[in-house]
Amino acid sequence: MKSTRILTPAILFGALIHASCSNVKSEAVATMDSISTQNATVKLDTPAVALVVPTDTASYQAKLKYMSNGDTTGKWPASAAIPMEGAILPFKRVIAYYGNLYSTRMGILGELPKDQMLAKLKEECQKWQKADPQTPVQPALHYIAVTAQGSAGKDGKYRLRMPFKEIDKVLAMAEEAKAIVFVDIQVALSTIQAELPLLVEYLKKPNVHLGIDPEFSMKGGQAPGKVIGSYDASDINFCTEYLAKLVRENNLPPKILVVHRFTGPMVTNYRNIKTCPEVQIVMHMDGWGEPAKKVSTYRSFIYSQPVQFTGFKLFYKNDLKRPPHKFMNPEDLMKLKPHPVYIQYQ
Repeated sequence: MKSTRILTPAILFGALIHASCSNVKSEAVATMDSISTQNATVKLDTPAVALVVPTDTASYQAKLKYMSNGDTTGKWPASAAIPMEGAILPFKRVIAYYGNLYSTRMGILGELPKDQMLAKLKEECQKWQKADPQTPVQPALHYIAVTAQGSAGKDGKYRLRMPFKEIDKVLAMAEEAKAIVFVDIQVALSTIQAELPLLVEYLKKPNVHLGIDPEFSMKGGQAPGKVIGSYDASDINFCTEYLAKLVRENNLPPKILVVHRFTGPMVTNYRNIKTCPEVQIVMHMDGWGEPAKKVSTYRSFIYSQPVQFTGFKLFYKNDLKRPPHKFMNPEDLMKLKPHPVYIQYQ
């Protein structure tokens, strides 16, 4: 259902709780501050994005009930940790443009010139604000910082890490648009435990968040794009624990972790996924196709397996390939139970 995204070389709540998300332990977490960033050109003075800070538990619970959109099954709102002060979700809806600056085919972020892309993102944000006046919109740029590859490369891992100067370009665009940033990782034959720490200096920034893509986590050793990969709850817990540690040690607002998904096996043992006050987990419906199929995927793998928050992806081109050739609009998505609080455009 989802298009393959292979890039070739050519081309809040105010609960001041600082507890561990789980008992997940990793050498990578213990040594994350020792990761070399010799070639980084990270700007350490990136301003924080203004965040909504609720005044009491009642406002948080009321917003969760609103996002549940009348669901009466008991699944939603999901049972999850109450976020600490400074959380974005569910008080704002994130509207993100996805892609890679080296490719015009991986998403709208790299397809259009900067000014045109940011203007289009602003238009989408305005549409969402009109569709749901109760929920302020937070624009975002979701950048694929580690891309799955069609060739093995020197180390045989089938992935390409983007130069830090490219991530810096996205940060500059985001500052201009008053947007937050997501760095996304497609590990291929590497692991999230190896790739995530290499982005630590970016994730220390208050306006930078994380996306991980099970589709390109090739635990069986296959080349990416041949089969759909997967992450286990333990992999997601590693990311959550890693981000939570950064939040605690650097006095940051909560991070958002987006997990892409469009099949059942892409995420295993979802009941073991841990939530914590420092990290907000979005299970993101990442499939393309006609509206009925997309809604079915959302209901089957996102709604039916609640973790914390939900997301929904819209493909400007792929969603129009099949009858009825209809691109879903904000009003369509506001009918979903629960309302997705993270919307991604590719």
